[in-house]
Amino acid sequence: MIEVPRACLVAESIAKNADFFSFGTNDLTQTTFGFSRDDTGSFFPHYFEKDIISTDPFEQIDREGVGKLMSLAVKDARAAKNKISIGICGEHGGEPNSISFCKELGLDYVSCSPYRVPIARLAAAQVEL
Repeated sequence: MIEVPRACLVAESIAKNADFFSFGTNDLTQTTFGFSRDDTGSFFPHYFEKDIISTDPFEQIDREGVGKLMSLAVKDARAAKNKISIGICGEHGGEPNSISFCKELGLDYVSCSPYRVPIARLAAAQVEL
């Protein structure tokens, strides 16, 4: 599991000893932003109101920060081991915009909770078209 920023930054070294990577995007989001999703209800409304952030990064992958770390990790991991399988697990795996981003990164799979599977399958099919 790639769940902290440092793991993304040293992905090349980790890949040499791994068969696959799975980004734990919820934890990666928490550690990248430095806040717990359990506490965001008290300040996110103000962040949205003041355009500090435009979407909840726990609902949709933050491409600018978390996504940049993921992109770097994918590039470096595949430089070390071209055929390494890379994906994500968590609720982002069932969110259409995040699935589209995973396709852009060249990820091999997404995983999500069972109730999000129908949405994930539809979004993945739309990305392929």
